[in-house]
Amino acid sequence: MKKTALFASILSLACTLANAAPIKIATIAPDGTAWMKEMRAAAEAVKTKTSDRVEIKFYPGGVMGDNATVLRKIKIGQLQGAAFTGGEAASITPDANVYSQPFQFRSEDEVDKVRAKIDAQLKASFEKAGFVVPGMAGGGFAYLFSVNDIHDKDTLKAAKVWVPQGDRVAEIAFKAAGVTPIPLPIADVYTSLQTGLIDAAASTTAGAIAFQWHTKVKHMLDLPLMYVMGYLAIDKKAYDALSAEDRKVLDDEVGAAFARIEKGARTDNAQARTALQGQGVAITPQNAEQRKDWDSIGADARKNLTGVGGISPELAAAVNKALDEARK
Repeated sequence: MKKTALFASILSLACTLANAAPIKIATIAPDGTAWMKEMRAAAEAVKTKTSDRVEIKFYPGGVMGDNATVLRKIKIGQLQGAAFTGGEAASITPDANVYSQPFQFRSEDEVDKVRAKIDAQLKASFEKAGFVVPGMAGGGFAYLFSVNDIHDKDTLKAAKVWVPQGDRVAEIAFKAAGVTPIPLPIADVYTSLQTGLIDAAASTTAGAIAFQWHTKVKHMLDLPLMYVMGYLAIDKKAYDALSAEDRKVLDDEVGAAFARIEKGARTDNAQARTALQGQGVAITPQNAEQRKDWDSIGADARKNLTGVGGISPELAAAVNKALDEARK
């Protein structure tokens, strides 16, 4: 009887150890940022509440390589997931960009109302592609920062505009405005602003300060270009290997962390806007006629983002319907 009990204890311990292999997550978010602090807090809570059965290990600052490299490492099992921007996650499913289409939203209130109806459908799109998304957060609106004053389509056409390498949405948006953008890794933007290779770049207000771009630009166009999203995506095979109980803990803790990240981002962006003005960045307003021009550009760009190889027409239509309802 004692031998049986001992064997059962050893077997139980072996099962626990078998489940203890860490879920390795890559991210470009630098260590020490609010995003990393919240994700690490969630990982600690998951580990504690699962009695060490589930450990999430982060590799911040892009140390695991670029987006293509990270996806390849996930495919071979070297990583189990990553924290992606919308543009990066589009390599998993083009639907990841459904909230980040150019000139789509006018306010965060609109974003909230649409996401309340669409988030579940978007997560289903990731799952169909083999990934589970326990956490997603809005980083705020991206605005165009520039060395020279950009106040309409004509002045935009004269600018040397940066877009993130591989970001199809940003590329299509600027091409619809008659601009041939310059794709570069985000790490090269500061130096490129310094050397004059580029003279305009889009970012959230908090991002412009975090990356120190505000020290190289003088103007900000007061027009939301697109809404920035972040996703924590985990390979479905690794996720499904967890028990139902442990999956719920992971979903709850990561989901709560990303809700805090989004709330913090809104506060940070509001404070950053004030700080930018205090440091001499001129914010250029837009009148109703100018906004109408930008809306027209956005409508053309969004057509090119939907369909074969792009955002699914069904999801795009669902977002448009939810947006129309939000504006009534």
